[in-house]
Amino acid sequence: MMHLLMLAGCTAGMCALAAATERQQALWFGRLLSARSTRWLRATGWLLLLLCLAGAVRGWGWSFGLVAYTGHTSLAAGLVYLGLILGAREGRSGAR
Repeated sequence: MMHLLMLAGCTAGMCALAAATERQQALWFGRLLSARSTRWLRATGWLLLLLCLAGAVRGWGWSFGLVAYTGHTSLAAGLVYLGLILGAREGRSGAR
């Protein structure tokens, strides 16, 4: 159960960090968000990742916790990246 929670938290953090980029804002929202919203998204993403790190270290200790955290963040980044690629393809094919 802890693994699923960590993966969900890391994925949400990575999504927030992706949404903080200008390119994704233009694709997802059709416009650039305000500087305040962008900062909020970036801060939220990093906060979620740090909370997952704290939970991993607290639950499993420094040795296994850091390894598990690294694996979860890598998997989350890959899932978000894959989602961005597939979303861009869907957006392109739907415009035809």
